[in-house]
Amino acid sequence: MRPKSEAEGHGGPGAEPALIRRRALDLLARREHSVAELRAKLLRRGHGAGEIAAVLSGLEAEGLLSDARFAESYVAARRARGEGPLRIATALRQRGVAEELIARYVDREDAAWQRVMEAAWRKRFGGVRPRDFKERARQARFLLQRGFAQSQVMALLKADDTDFVDPA
Repeated sequence: MRPKSEAEGHGGPGAEPALIRRRALDLLARREHSVAELRAKLLRRGHGAGEIAAVLSGLEAEGLLSDARFAESYVAARRARGEGPLRIATALRQRGVAEELIARYVDREDAAWQRVMEAAWRKRFGGVRPRDFKERARQARFLLQRGFAQSQVMALLKADDTDFVDPA
């Protein structure tokens, strides 16, 4: 077993910030994190808030930690999974991303969201339009839970009340 260096142990001066930095970089090597996410993970590991703040500020200054890069990466990954803008924006807020970054990377008016929604709908329902109220509600629920706007969902499903005959 090799002896621990000052940066690995809790021994000498500067050991704690070096340990925090190493842990932060280990986490960032796996995937992008928001500043708030990384702070929370490091706090759970028992590090001091002041030391964490200093290390994270340094990482941001070096360009190793970026909420903008995290938001861009997160939106691209979730969009590829067929999630909608409402769900993605909510998830970014929960991860501490600023509203201006959310607005920049999750443009609800972007026509690409319509294509994402159609692809998710086709994958799930095979492109078969609903034939009755119950099926329309089921398909709409699926798309709404994925984070698409109700107006987009209804437009996709061509769901105005004249499309179906009420069985009652």
